[in-house]
Amino acid sequence: MASNINIQKKCEWCGKLFIAHKISTRYCSRRCANLAYKVKTRQKRISEFQTMINQQIEKKDCIDKDFFTPSEAAKYIGISRTTFYRYLETNLIKSVQLKRKTIIRKRDIEALFDNASPYKKHLPRAKQSITDFYTTAEVKEKYGVKDSRIFHIAKEHNISRTFHCGKTYCSKKHIDDYFAKKAHDPEIKEWYSTQDMQEKFSMTLTAIYSFVSKNAIPKKKVGIMVYYSKKHVDIAKGLIAPEEPKYYTFQP
Repeated sequence: MASNINIQKKCEWCGKLFIAHKISTRYCSRRCANLAYKVKTRQKRISEFQTMINQQIEKKDCIDKDFFTPSEAAKYIGISRTTFYRYLETNLIKSVQLKRKTIIRKRDIEALFDNASPYKKHLPRAKQSITDFYTTAEVKEKYGVKDSRIFHIAKEHNISRTFHCGKTYCSKKHIDDYFAKKAHDPEIKEWYSTQDMQEKFSMTLTAIYSFVSKNAIPKKKVGIMVYYSKKHVDIAKGLIAPEEPKYYTFQP
């Protein structure tokens, strides 16, 4: 859709006045835009070339020096400044601190290679083979979750899966570990459902979710139903007094 805006502007290339239909228009014609683009590209290439030349000059200057600053030493051996400082902190490379200035001797850097140990190839860590698996049906039956929830858990927590004869198998150990972390406190015996809380406290679902989140109420999920600890809800509502903290005595 064509714009109805008419703005008088001055071409940034030829200086001619023209009528633009967009605020972002900078040139009066395609020719001016192309010429400006070529100049911009040429300047960029010149700038990149100049930067490369400056780096080569700096590197040559470093080679001719006997003492380096940390930045110069990092460039000399081709590592980042942060990595070089880490080497200094571990005393891998010797240095002298003169007030707030750190000096490194070129000879000390070269001496690292005089008694260098042979190169050791880093072998990948051996992975423990997974032999026990659950089918999705077994996970559903044991933990009362849906197929979509199982796939979401496996993907989110990078749980190993395999496929055989059209069935999906999940690592038994990793599934058990995940649900063990999510298991509720076995000492909690009484629970409220969301419906119970709505009826007893006249709360909306939004208010319930906000309340349990704010007060860190323990919860458990059974199938699609979510239950909240009755004791913790009643304490947060002020219906019962919180338990006194328990202490242990010990002898030093």
